[in-house]
Amino acid sequence: MNTTKSTKKDSDSKPNYEYNKSVQDVEQENVLLKETIFQLKVELDRYRAPALMLAEMVEYVGPNAIIKVPNGNKFLVNVSSSVKKLEPGDTIVVEQKNLTIVDKIQKERRIEVEQFVIIDKPKTRWKEIGGLEEQEQEIKEVIELPLKRPELFKKIGIKPPKGILLHGPPGTGKTLLAKAVAASTNSTFIEIVGSELVQKFIGEGAKLVKDLFKLARARAPSIIFIDEMDAIASKRIDVGTSGEREVQRTFMQLLAEIDGFKPLDNVKIIGCTNRKDILDPAITRPGRLDRMIEVPVPNKAGLKEIFKIHTKPMSLSKDVKKDKILSLMIGFSGAEVKAACMEAGYFAMREKRNSINQKDLEQAIKKVKKIEAEDSSEYIGMFG
Repeated sequence: MNTTKSTKKDSDSKPNYEYNKSVQDVEQENVLLKETIFQLKVELDRYRAPALMLAEMVEYVGPNAIIKVPNGNKFLVNVSSSVKKLEPGDTIVVEQKNLTIVDKIQKERRIEVEQFVIIDKPKTRWKEIGGLEEQEQEIKEVIELPLKRPELFKKIGIKPPKGILLHGPPGTGKTLLAKAVAASTNSTFIEIVGSELVQKFIGEGAKLVKDLFKLARARAPSIIFIDEMDAIASKRIDVGTSGEREVQRTFMQLLAEIDGFKPLDNVKIIGCTNRKDILDPAITRPGRLDRMIEVPVPNKAGLKEIFKIHTKPMSLSKDVKKDKILSLMIGFSGAEVKAACMEAGYFAMREKRNSINQKDLEQAIKKVKKIEAEDSSEYIGMFG
């Protein structure tokens, strides 16, 4: 009898348990739905809110501040109590309606010129350069010595040169010399092509030059290497196109930065050109890039050193007559010697040999000479 009552009681409580459980599930689901609706409302309000505007902090005037908006206009505005420690030049967030400052953007200031330059810590050593002993000595005196031992110049009471100009035919080792002196002084090597400084819109090229020197000072000791200097430093003319006038503006900014009120200190400039004859005298006058170092095509002794450097890691067979090879290379630049050595290696690999013989080198020299002749004929065809 008791068993029957107990069974009936259990059967009655089971629907109640299931009902209570379903109610709890519904309530939990209701809570989740309310939270979701609240988040959606917040998101919707955020979308409806007017966009804030970025501006630049200029200076404080009492409790207020002067700001500069993107179009260049300046306004005296209120500052929100939540914003602390604003400094001139800070990027700030303002309301579009009354331009009240509501926030400050914490961000690292990135110099725009970085997208146009190559920043490197070269590892080129002096012993990797052959046939340029005189040029090495001059660069060491003008660039390396002031960076390594500035106290010598202070004792004597003279200011070291600000930079040098390397000139000569293509492929003779001008860039290598610049990288070697950067490596020997542990300097940041900032490389830019002169044509990159010439921009489409008025004032952009001058701004890039200004940022270039700002970057160099921030990374000091540093060496600014401007390749194809003639692209921005050619002789100025009185009448020209708008593009030519923009080049002149960029050039004037370069001169201003070299002369500048701010001392260059541990920043040195190395210009490089194949066309020294068209450079404006203003860039090479005393006090600027007045040290001009010619980097010529190597003579036979120089060729021997360069050939030795490039063939040192290569496997040469015993039949290679180096004197004959060097006589065939007369007139080659350092870059052409390197190209001939690489081509000789390809000739050996095509015949599945592990060493380079006399024939490989002779064929490689002929190939490099042929390429040079074709390039020369195309140049004459364009301008002759």
